[in-house]
This record gives sequence, C-alpha cells and structure tokens, in this order.
Amino acid sequence: MSQEYQDCLKRGKIKPFSRGKALAPKELETASSDLERAKKTYADADYKWATIQIYYAMFHSARALLYAKDLREHSHFCLIAAIRVLYVETMKLPVTLLEALQEAKDLREEADYYNRWSVQGCERLLKSAEDFLAKAKEILFTL
Repeated sequence: MSQEYQDCLKRGKIKPFSRGKALAPKELETASSDLERAKKTYADADYKWATIQIYYAMFHSARALLYAKDLREHSHFCLIAAIRVLYVETMKLPVTLLEALQEAKDLREEADYYNRWSVQGCERLLKSAEDFLAKAKEILFTL
C-alpha cells in the first residue's frame, strides 16, 4: 500500500462510506452525462470548458470505482491515490488510464485556474475519458 494512500486514510481524506455500493451506478450516470456534454462542448469548439467537463467525467468514473469499495474521497489527489492502490496495483485498471486521469486533473486546473488549454489536450482527454468510463463500467458490472 502506497504511502500516499496511507496518508490519505490517516488524514480522513479517504473514508468508509456505507452507501457507496448503492450510489456507484449513479456516479457512472453522472460520468456518462458529463462526457456527453463534453462532446457537445468540444463540437462547439469550446475547448476550455470541454477540458473541464472531460475531467469531471473521469472524476465521476473514478469515484464510482471508489464507491464500489464502500469508500469516499475528500480530495481529488487522494481519489487518484486510492484508485492506484485499489485498482491499478491489483491490475484491474491499466496504469495508462490512471495517468490519463492525472493528466485530465492537471489540464482541468490549467484551464480552470489559468485560462490555458489546447485543442490537442482536449482531443486526447476525450478519448481517454471514453476509455476510462468504459473500463469503470466493465469493472463495476463484474464485481
């Protein structure tokens, strides 16, 4: 178990959440909705907002995975740390998708906080978000 994940547990940034399994499907619905909105926003050439929406599609996909373990995050950083330990290290989720989630988080912050984004970054993330959501659904429906 990584030190980052242990620190998140100690600080209460990852906590037990008894309603998690029941709410995981709702999180996938939110992720799907965010992804569909991101595609429309991308088609409208609003790449800044599409980048932000894409991250949240991935965030909700990851949160659904965390909920499936009856856990809840109180930090985007800790969500990523938890997904690494619970799904990547157990080889249920490819590391490339975790890296894409981290990149999406970084690009969302750049777009949201500094008004910096790129068409190429947005395009790359759009494909990654589709893949992440598909893999999250696959994992959740085989648990």
